[in-house]
Amino acid sequence: MAKSWMIYGANGYTGKLAAELARERGLAPILAGRHREKIDSLAARLDLPARVFSLDDPGATRTALTNVDAVLHAAGPYSATARPMVDACLATKTHYLDVTGEISVFEAIHKRTDDAQRAGVCLIPGVGFDVVPTDCLAARLAERLPDATHLELAFFGLGRASQGTTKTMVEALPFGGCIRLDGRIVPVPPGYRSRKVTFHDRPRRVVSVPWGDVSTAYHATGIPNIMVYMTMPPALVRASRLAVKLRRTFGSRSVQWGLKKLVELAVQGPDAKQRDAGRAEVWGEVRNPAGRRVSGTLTTPDGYSFTADAAIRSVERVLEGVEPGALTPSRAFGADFVETLDGVTVHEIRAD
Repeated sequence: MAKSWMIYGANGYTGKLAAELARERGLAPILAGRHREKIDSLAARLDLPARVFSLDDPGATRTALTNVDAVLHAAGPYSATARPMVDACLATKTHYLDVTGEISVFEAIHKRTDDAQRAGVCLIPGVGFDVVPTDCLAARLAERLPDATHLELAFFGLGRASQGTTKTMVEALPFGGCIRLDGRIVPVPPGYRSRKVTFHDRPRRVVSVPWGDVSTAYHATGIPNIMVYMTMPPALVRASRLAVKLRRTFGSRSVQWGLKKLVELAVQGPDAKQRDAGRAEVWGEVRNPAGRRVSGTLTTPDGYSFTADAAIRSVERVLEGVEPGALTPSRAFGADFVETLDGVTVHEIRAD
């Protein structure tokens, strides 16, 4: 019997890209979400089945997932939507995948590995640009230096953000940064550390950010000290520091609501031409107590194009069979998974 899978949040920016790419590849996911008009319109255009339900209704969610083998969850912010979808997937024995980048969501899902194993399903958050390329690179570096105690990752080139990504950034404004220190996630100020990184094309100045690998790379590699960096304009670093100082204001429900409404009016994701022209560079380095270092770089297409491809291929791999549990992409599919994706080039892994 053919496997059945669903894209929930298919009318959103990333969900729509995934749905369109799946259709191009001859796949037939069920398109789902809570907005009937948008879901039905997209499903009619792509000639795909549709289901409409809200995650606010646990019974309706479980009913909609009956006989669905896997869900690609693309409806953020995941701080609000991941738990009800995970609960339903565990109840219906449906594999769960998402494209979150939220550290709190990663941590919450990885605490449910026993539940996933009992249900016989996979819970794999972060099967997009967050965090497939960095997760796979971290795993590859850790294989080369098994006694590594420190991991640093950096990237640039994400380009224009979608509404969903921008709303997630708005939610994170009052909370500053974080790193993993001696196995624990600890808060740090925005732009806590800056350094120069030699990417594949050239050296660039980067600053520390609370990227998902602060959570996931620990589960993938066991390395207890992790910091992630990205290129960021100085003005944005200053704005982030101001938001933390004004945490009570920026964290208030009314201000958050207003900022998200502004995002809906002003923010649009990159168009096809911008995605085709985009690329991202990723760098990583591990070191051990003796000071030995192993580093590597890779290049990917635009982050959203990469995410659509990586998410669909992740679903296909899960439907072929993966050991149950809460997993990172590299643990589920191997450190070389990123090399199987369209337009990805892994450059030399070198020891210093």
